[in-house]
Amino acid sequence: MTLGDQVTDPITGRRDTAAERHRAIVEAAVVADEAGFHGVHVGEHHGLEYTTSAPPVILSAIGERTRNVRLSTAVTLAANLDPVRAAEDYATVDVLSGGRCEVVVGRGNFFVSTYTLFGQRIEDSHELFQQAVELLVQLWSGKTVNWPGSAHRAPIEDFVLQPPPVRPVPLWIGGGASESTSELAARLGLDLMLPSAFGNPEMFKPVVETYRERFAAYGHAHEPRVGACWHVNVGETSQAARARWEPRYRAYFEMMKEIIPRVNPDPPAFIKKAFDFDFLTTRGPALVGSPDEVADRLNGAAEMLSADTNLIYLDMGGQPPGEYRDMVELIGSRVVPQLH
Repeated sequence: MTLGDQVTDPITGRRDTAAERHRAIVEAAVVADEAGFHGVHVGEHHGLEYTTSAPPVILSAIGERTRNVRLSTAVTLAANLDPVRAAEDYATVDVLSGGRCEVVVGRGNFFVSTYTLFGQRIEDSHELFQQAVELLVQLWSGKTVNWPGSAHRAPIEDFVLQPPPVRPVPLWIGGGASESTSELAARLGLDLMLPSAFGNPEMFKPVVETYRERFAAYGHAHEPRVGACWHVNVGETSQAARARWEPRYRAYFEMMKEIIPRVNPDPPAFIKKAFDFDFLTTRGPALVGSPDEVADRLNGAAEMLSADTNLIYLDMGGQPPGEYRDMVELIGSRVVPQLH
């Protein structure tokens, strides 16, 4: 998983350009494919220090250089995009990659400024998101779509998506803070991806339990999948990994503390707290250490949330491209084989 953050590396003093960040993501994905990772997830932001604004373009580049990894997002801002345009973009990724595209959609209400940028109101985010998700399901079905329209979009009449995806694109709902989001996933029979968040991951256990109960109540014929996101740094030894990562993780945290008040008039409580590396790496979302240590922590964290898909954010805080690729190789060779 990558969000494409642009941070000056506190160790080297270097700040990669947006072009260098994009190239590093593609090159690391090629290594991930060879190392046995199951998927690559690219985030979407607009006008921020997170530089990846066009995931389908990046995923198409990755798709041409790989053969096995699923091509996915973290997340696609479904409420801000026109559903037809988004459906076309990711269906194109799917056909070019031989059916390897998956999409994780999110409401993105945390970043209020994105709604302002696209001429939308944050008060409409629930309606916009639900409308977009339901339309994506219909558009990727391969069937003719007729939709009556709403206050936010014109009707759709006798429309068949081109290109049609190889199969209906698997769709995840990204969220966990809003009950309506997990309820939408349960009602539509979609998988649930928990957010990448600072704090104790145990806070998501009730969300997962409720989602699974509601999913079963709707009587879907298939089993749900639950995904979780983790911040990860791995080295040959625990001491080396922690020493290398602490200043970079701190730099990433400080970047977020600067960005979030700009984009959200009501920022979360953690923004007011000081960076606490020990808490984050013991009771938070951060998994750092030797390959054995990271594998053990990831197994335990995944079991706690009954997560069968786990995204790991490696290239944060100014991580140099060479170290990024080395970590991907190390995880593939010595962490992945230990995962349950």
